[in-house]
Amino acid sequence: MDLSVVLPAHNEEYLLKSTTDSVCNYLRSITDDFEVIIVENGSTDRTLEIAQQLSANVPNVTTTHLDRADYGAALAEGFRRAQGTFVVNFDVDYFDFGFLEHGLSLAKESGAAVVVASKRAEGSDDQRTILRRVLTAGFTAILVRGFGMPVTDAHGMKILRREELLPLVEACQMTESLFDAELVIRAARAGLISRELPVVVKELRPPRSSVARRILEVLGGLLRLHRALRTSAS
Repeated sequence: MDLSVVLPAHNEEYLLKSTTDSVCNYLRSITDDFEVIIVENGSTDRTLEIAQQLSANVPNVTTTHLDRADYGAALAEGFRRAQGTFVVNFDVDYFDFGFLEHGLSLAKESGAAVVVASKRAEGSDDQRTILRRVLTAGFTAILVRGFGMPVTDAHGMKILRREELLPLVEACQMTESLFDAELVIRAARAGLISRELPVVVKELRPPRSSVARRILEVLGGLLRLHRALRTSAS
């Protein structure tokens, strides 16, 4: 299979169908050999019902369910189930076909195992609030300088070579929003090539967590990430 798209979905009843339809329509224009994997996780609305309807009625779409809301666990489960040579993760409210096109070309030309859509790369247009941008900048600085992350962003869209990244997915210990960072850092420590592309970031809805909550999550998560990586290295 050429390409797998993983879509984590938590309480996405209003956007899931339109996003899935858009993604499938685009993929049909570039390849006949693709799959879209919806990973519904811990939703309390009609997201699971809608995902199951899409799986039943739309070719190339499958759905899996996790009981607990966990973005990182949903990504990991989707990556495990993916069969494509390349795997891309989109969010239901954040996807970019230009990134997919250019990222696939970059991966093939450079041999990169990871191509990240970076909100911090030169040329990016991050239209989120100033507080969100400051939080991202600080978080990125810690990951780059303290953990050796080779790119300027980890959270968001990525293109991965499945065969090379699957063992690292299994090695990852973090969940939630730090799964992405751990995966990218482990790829670098394994000697795999990582690249990044600039993107336009515009929120389609208000954020679901406050800046204060995100700061507390990040600080606690970074300590756990440090222990996870240190344990693996020992």
